Amino acid sequence: MIDGHCVLCEAIRLRNDSWIAAWEPFPVNIGHMKIIPLRHDATLFDLAEKEEREFWLILKQAKEYLDSSLGSHRPDGYNLGVNIGEAAGQTIAHLHIHLIPRYKGDVENPRGGVRNIKPVLVSW
Repeated sequence: MIDGHCVLCEAIRLRNDSWIAAWEPFPVNIGHMKIIPLRHDATLFDLAEKEEREFWLILKQAKEYLDSSLGSHRPDGYNLGVNIGEAAGQTIAHLHIHLIPRYKGDVENPRGGVRNIKPVLVSW
């Protein structure tokens, strides 16, 4: 907490009974958000029916929030991203789903989706 402000709580933009949507602290594009279940040990494959329903609701709300709040940076499209398990690149042991706004011209050729947002970070 800095001067009575919690940086994590201030990042939260939406909430329902099962999920929060918050600004991504390391965004790959303007408006990048994380959608995070309140149940800490949840994985995408272990969600309860209520959590699944409420995920789709908060996802739609997050998209509407971004569409209306980013002004001249209104997204032209979106990518969703989720890594499940260390072998898939998950580095935080708490399910979170990235909602990444995309913009015409943010990369030269958007084919391949999120693969082309950032330069290659892993060498083989």
